[in-house]
Order: sequence, then C-alpha cells, then structure tokens
Amino acid sequence: MRSRRTISRRRFVVSGAAGAGAGATAAMIGPAGANAHPTATPASGPATPDLQPEGPDQRAEQVLQQLTLEEKIAMTHGEMNPNYPFYLPPLSRLGIPALTMADGPSGVRVADPVTNGGKATAMPATIALAATWDLALARRYGDLVGREAWSTGHNVQLGPGADIARVPVSGRIFESFGEDPLLSGGCAAAYVTGIQTHPVAACVKHYCVNNQETNRTRYDAQLSERALQEIYIPPFAAAVRQGDAGLVMGAFNQVNGFYACEHPVLLADILKRQLAFPGFVISDWGAAHGTVESANAGLDQEQPSARVFGDALQAAVQTGAVPMARLDDMARRILRTMFAHGLVDRPVDLIPLPERAHGQIAREIAAQGIVLLKNNDGVLPLPSGGIRSIAVIGADADNASAAGGGSGLVTPTYTVSPLDGIRQRAGAAIAVEHAPGTDPVSAAALLPGPPPVPASVLTPPEADAGVHGLRAEYWDNPGFLGDPALIRTEPHVDLNFGFFIYTGFNAGSPNLPPTPGPSLAGPGALPSVRWTGTLTAPATGDYVLALTSLGTSRLVLDGQPLIDNLGLDLTPATATVTLSVGEPHEVQIEYAADAAGISGNIGAQMRFGWQHPADAIPSRVREAADLASRSDVAVVVVRDYESEEMDRPDLRLPNEQDQLIQEVAAANPRTIVVVQTGAAVAMPWLDDVGAVVQAWYGGQEQGNAIADILFGDINPSGKLPLTFPRSMDETPVATEAQYPGVAGVVEYSEDVFVGY
Repeated sequence: MRSRRTISRRRFVVSGAAGAGAGATAAMIGPAGANAHPTATPASGPATPDLQPEGPDQRAEQVLQQLTLEEKIAMTHGEMNPNYPFYLPPLSRLGIPALTMADGPSGVRVADPVTNGGKATAMPATIALAATWDLALARRYGDLVGREAWSTGHNVQLGPGADIARVPVSGRIFESFGEDPLLSGGCAAAYVTGIQTHPVAACVKHYCVNNQETNRTRYDAQLSERALQEIYIPPFAAAVRQGDAGLVMGAFNQVNGFYACEHPVLLADILKRQLAFPGFVISDWGAAHGTVESANAGLDQEQPSARVFGDALQAAVQTGAVPMARLDDMARRILRTMFAHGLVDRPVDLIPLPERAHGQIAREIAAQGIVLLKNNDGVLPLPSGGIRSIAVIGADADNASAAGGGSGLVTPTYTVSPLDGIRQRAGAAIAVEHAPGTDPVSAAALLPGPPPVPASVLTPPEADAGVHGLRAEYWDNPGFLGDPALIRTEPHVDLNFGFFIYTGFNAGSPNLPPTPGPSLAGPGALPSVRWTGTLTAPATGDYVLALTSLGTSRLVLDGQPLIDNLGLDLTPATATVTLSVGEPHEVQIEYAADAAGISGNIGAQMRFGWQHPADAIPSRVREAADLASRSDVAVVVVRDYESEEMDRPDLRLPNEQDQLIQEVAAANPRTIVVVQTGAAVAMPWLDDVGAVVQAWYGGQEQGNAIADILFGDINPSGKLPLTFPRSMDETPVATEAQYPGVAGVVEYSEDVFVGY
C-alpha cells in the first residue's frame, strides 16, 4: 500500500488573501487511510443566504419550494441529447428552460448539424489568446464566444480551461492559458466575464490538478497543500471570484487518493467555502463515481446521464445517506445560476452569425498572439517590393484547419490557409509556389515509435506513374474474413481510430484520405487491414523498420516474414535490414485490432515506421529543397497534432518535419519557420534558419494572421505563456514518477516549481 499524505487542519488561503467563507477549514487534502474519505460537512452552502427581493437567491428559493422530490433529483443529472454534449431538460411547469451546453473553449462546438450547419467561428486556441498577455482582448474573445453560444441555441459554454500546463507534451495545453497561475487566472476571469455579458453561463474546467491525458480517468495526482493552493487553485479562484463563473466542471482524475468529483476538500472546503462559490459543480462526461460520496462532497450535477445521480441518489436521500438539505442545495445552486446569469429571463435564440465580422476578430487575436522567436539579419518582415518569389513548404501549409482535436474542435464558418493568406498578401508581383515536402499530419501523430514510412518511398501495386502509397484492404472483422469492406490507396500506414474518429473530434489534415466508415473505425469496430506494395530506399544503408500497433501486426518483406508483433501495447517491434538505393522491395503488412483492451473509445492503432540513414532524403523533401533554392524566401509551415485522450509521445514535430526544415534551410538561408502547434516543440534546426514565428493553432483566419506578421502589417507582439524546453530531461517533470506516473500515481514532487 502506498503512503498517504495528510495535511494538518488549518485555514486555506489563495494568493495571500483569505476568501469569504475561508474560516471553514479542511482536515486534509489527502485521505487519512486506505478507505477513508476526508472529513467534511456536506456542501450545503451558506446557512443563511442573503435573499434580495427578486434577486437570484430569492427567485431560486421560490422555485425550490415548489419542486417535488422527483423534480429535484431530475435537476441533478443530465439527459443524453444528440444536439448537446451536456444537457438538462426543462422544467416547463415552472418556466425553467433546459440547460443546453456547448463544448469549448476555442469557440462554440455546435453539435447540432442543422443549427448554422454545425458551424461557428473557430477562434485561435486559448493558448494563443494567453500569448497576447492582453486581458481586454481575452474579454473580447469571451464576448464573441458568448454571443455565438446564445445565437446557436446554447446557454452554457463549457470553457474556459484553467488547468496549468505542467507537462510539456500534455494533450490539452492548447486549451489552457499556459503554465503561470497569474496569467492563467487573469485570462480565465476576463474570458468568463466576456461570455457572461450574454445570457450564457461559463463553465470553468477541469477542476482540479488535471494536467495530463495519459491515464486521464485513473491517475492519482499526489501533491502538497502548498502546490495545490499556490499553483493549481489560483486560476479557478480568479474565474470564480473575479469572473463570477456560473459553474465549474469537476475533473476525471484523482487528487491525493480521491476522485475530483467526490473530493470534499476540493469541492466543499476550497471551492464552496474558501472561495465562496455560489454556482454549481458538474462532472466531466462520466467522471462521477460514488453516489453518496459525490453528493456529500459537493458535486451538484452528473453529466451526461443518471448513472449515479438518478434513482440511486433518490434512494440515498430517502435513507438519509445524503441529507435532504444537500439535495436542496444542489437544486438551489443550479436554479440560482440560471437566474443570476439571465438564462431564465432571456431564452436562447437562433440568430445568423456575422461570420466575416467575427472572423476579423479571430484574425486580430491570432495575429496578436503570434510570437517572434528568432529573426536574423532582418529576414522579417518580408519586403513587398524586394522579393520576387516565395516558396511555401509544408504538407499542411494549404490546410486551413490546423487545430487541436477533441471536444473543443470547432467547425469553422470559413477558412483561410497559410498558403492562401500568403498568396493573397503577396499579390500578383510575387510568385508563390508550394511544395508539401512531407506527408500531412493526422491523429496518428500521437502514436509512439519511429515516424511513419513516407508515401514518397512507397508504391501501390500496378500504380500509374507518380502514384505513391500502398494498397489498403479493410475488413470489418479482425480475422480477414470475407470480402474487404473497403479498398483504396493510402499514403502510409498510420492509423489512430476510435476516439479520434467516431466522436467527430479529429482535427487531422484534409489532405489525407477520408476516414473509413463506422464499421471500420466507429464505436466497437475491430477491423483487420492488409497493405501491399513496394518500398524503394532513397539511399543505400541500414534501415530499422518498425511496427507499432495495438493488436497483432506482421511485416513481410520480399516474401520473408520480418516482424511479428502481438501488439499488447504500443511498444514498437523492430527489425534492421540493409537496402540499396533505387531497388524496390515488396512489402505486405497485416494488422488485426484484436488486442485485449481495444474498445470503441480506443479503436485501431497502427503504424509502419522507420529509422533511416542520415543521407536518406525522400524525394518530396528533395523537391521542397529544390524549390527553396530557386526562391528568394522559403516559408516552412509545420504543425503537430494535439488532442484530449492522448498526450504527445515526445517534443518532436511529427512526420519528419525536422528533416524537412533542415534540408530547406541548407538550400536557402532566408528560411522562415512558421510553427503551428498548441504547445512547445523541440527545435533542433533553430540555429540553421533565419526566422521562427510561433503561430499556435490560429483559428479559421490563421492564414491571414500569419501573412499579417510575415509582411510586417502587424507587429509580432505575442509573448510565450509557457516554457519551450530543449528536451523533456530539462523539465521539472523529467522522472517517470512525475510523468506519466507509476502504477497510476503521479508524484508532483516538483511542488511549486512548475514550468519556467
């Protein structure tokens, strides 16, 4: 049994000042014993609320007195609704509307495909907003999001995210405001204030100590009281105290032994007493566990359904395990928030969005958040009259949807790619040509192991000249039984299905083949796949070939079995072969999604990767370098893939974009690298390029915003909201115990020394 950390009873303080209600103390942050909960009174709120005539407290109390037991129970849990990720039905007889919630925070994810075509303004990621260091701009950002939420039928916006960027490869850093508690708190409060200028309640998330996606529903964050109070609570405190956030979302993870959604110290003692939070607490999707534990700890509403707060909660109230006063407090808090933020008096409406006007706001914020990391010899800004040609390089330079994946992914009202933005700004006098250089990036970039073998060295059977990739045959079962359900040519073997496909949360490149249908990539799909074709080495030497798979995979080269991988986890299986330049080798790869532990949420995961000699330069990289050599300036647009559900495997850019940058820089010293990522990446080429701009995920106007900076129309005034380490070894979370954790426990032994 692991040791349990206890904290002596004393007053909690945030940012050096005790909050209203801070006299209520907590026994401990962690549990006193293996099966003990922290001792705390059920979170029933202030004993004597200040009831102003016709104020939100008075109105909530009046409605509460008219509720039946069944109606109170119904208010404590969501109901599945295809048009809203989180939903509470209306209480029509008393004039209480439904809670119609929209995912965020980088705009409004409109789940209903009929409402505005499922589209809204795709804003720059909130990490880009944080890079502006401009709280007035953060409020303006929130104002736009709040207006669009209300105009698309939503009265709750699930954002902002106030989690601290503790781990540089964490999958949701792009949804955060960085690693600094003061900056994060200021941005969160301003964002919330902007949203709530409309009859929309903002939900600050994910409370609390939610800093990684690896084992996100299971890991136990073990940390000191000081780290909790000085690093992880302050952004939420600012959102609640300064922003008056309507609700807070509890996290998936555990904190010192107990789940965040049933932690009396986090919910009752700190949030509701120390911070005097008058709103209500909802669970993340499926994050509620014990009925009595969650209710008595301070969770007010379970989402998205009644797994623990339906009949089970009613039974617990009737037996006295959950006091009736606690149930009343749950309903009262929900009602109060609805009255306080205008949800009852100003029902949602469906109003056309001012798409171009809102797009211009997105463009302004994106440009203000771009950070100039390097500029040697005046490479930037580009002189409109001093150059005749620009090489724009990158497989996703013509991708207008470089964005983070997951529940915060917004379908944009229109888009402008970096290539489009540069071409438009350059005008007819400057020739702008494009070369992809590498393969486009998808959710498969989150798989560990060597990078995928690129399309440029692969050829499908009986292909026409210039066609690259492999022939892919998909079966809708894991045993290759019957006829294939799908046959097509794919650029490479690189799959990450499940969560990233069937949820519709995939922010991958449109330059890749469309995703297979539900029977192959949807919930519960267990496909098998066979790829065939040839591999032609770009240079003579030793190559390490690898299969990374969840499920059985097999590589046959020139008719000889080379790799057999059971695929019980994502550990790569490798073999070294000597290949000669220009000689095609027959390749057959088989994969079956048959590993124990594969579920509809995880799905098929498979990569055919390689490590090649240093002088092995794929043809598309050579073509890009050739274009750069005959152009006045080369702009290399690179990106990564970040999303909830999986952390990035490392700090490297995926798909060998580092090699692409190095080859282009060797061909043209006036090379500018535009980095479209949601967090830090390694930059082994930093000394070799002329300029670097960190453009983040810039939203639907990202192309114009990038062009505004490159041509000097707008000054790159963004500032880093987080550290860019050279390697994970140089970060404060460099040990396995600190990240990703050992046996489900993550030790926050760096204490308050986060980032920097």
